Amino acid sequence: MVVVFGTKTNMAGEYTLFFREPFNTGNENHGLNSETVMIDSLKDNAKSSRSQLVSFVPGSYLERTSRPIYALAYLLGFIILYEIGSVLINTDILTESLTSPQVRVVAFVWVRNMLSYLGFTQRWTWVATPLVLVVILMSLQITSRTPWRVYLMDFIPMTVECIILAVPLIVLSLVMSHTAAADTQTGYIDRSTIVAGQTIASAQPLASGPAVPLAGQDTSPAAEQTPDSRAHGVIADMVTGIGAGIYEELVFRLILICLLMMIFQDVLGVSKAASIILSVGIAAVLFSAHHHIFFVDGSVEFGEPFTLIKFLFRTLAGVYFAVIFAFRGFSITAGTHAFYNIIAAVFNAWLAG
Repeated sequence: MVVVFGTKTNMAGEYTLFFREPFNTGNENHGLNSETVMIDSLKDNAKSSRSQLVSFVPGSYLERTSRPIYALAYLLGFIILYEIGSVLINTDILTESLTSPQVRVVAFVWVRNMLSYLGFTQRWTWVATPLVLVVILMSLQITSRTPWRVYLMDFIPMTVECIILAVPLIVLSLVMSHTAAADTQTGYIDRSTIVAGQTIASAQPLASGPAVPLAGQDTSPAAEQTPDSRAHGVIADMVTGIGAGIYEELVFRLILICLLMMIFQDVLGVSKAASIILSVGIAAVLFSAHHHIFFVDGSVEFGEPFTLIKFLFRTLAGVYFAVIFAFRGFSITAGTHAFYNIIAAVFNAWLAG
């Protein structure tokens, strides 16, 4: 179904003109013909889709769900859940220092630090950080010149698509963690290997169990035997995983890859194919590296101790997310990342008994 929005410069409006209105109606003196209208429509379609490698049929499910407005609408619930969940897990989160040894999504902290440098207070940085994502997606939607209408029923197949796309990463993480477990003869799939989301915490030696303390979670042996503490830890993992899915994709795919493409292609004059390969590779390596060492609040911090298996897995995950981003846009990429982390958190809780 074709829906007309705005002026005739809108892509959907032009396709409506091409298919539904005679070309000579009221335009005899303009010299319009079918070839002219078709060429103009295809040009606008190319312009609106130049951030992706594939252009889909206008108005189709694949085209609609690739729009920035769909990313904003679909991820809004995830953003709210992460904000509320983080506060409920740790009620002091609005007032404590950004570098406090509690669970944080590093990419989220980077955005908060940027806002604090701009003059926002500690409490307001928490509120304003999701607004940065909203502003970016709204700006992309305006410049894309695509329709603004969102079909809520599309969220169901989008969710199914995200879960299906998360499955290959789950399989890869199980294979790689099983290899690492066989090498160390521990037989345990470490949660820090399977979960792609990054947290800030005081660095601790890796053990057979969880290596990173969760916000509000007592990691002492006695506490870990308590069902309530285990449930709290799973919820904290899921909330943190949702935040990682949104803000890591914002930083490493939506911002970094696009910025690197501009530098390589427009500034350095590198070919498009080489620019894509370099941008995706660099972003994937940095995405993996920031789980181990990162710069936050003016100082270098250390996360998980470096292991080759974890670094390779997250690098491959970064490439995988970049491919999804190139073909399906930000909404499906962030959703896939978030659902992967959610599934991994539940799976690890089940493994831990």
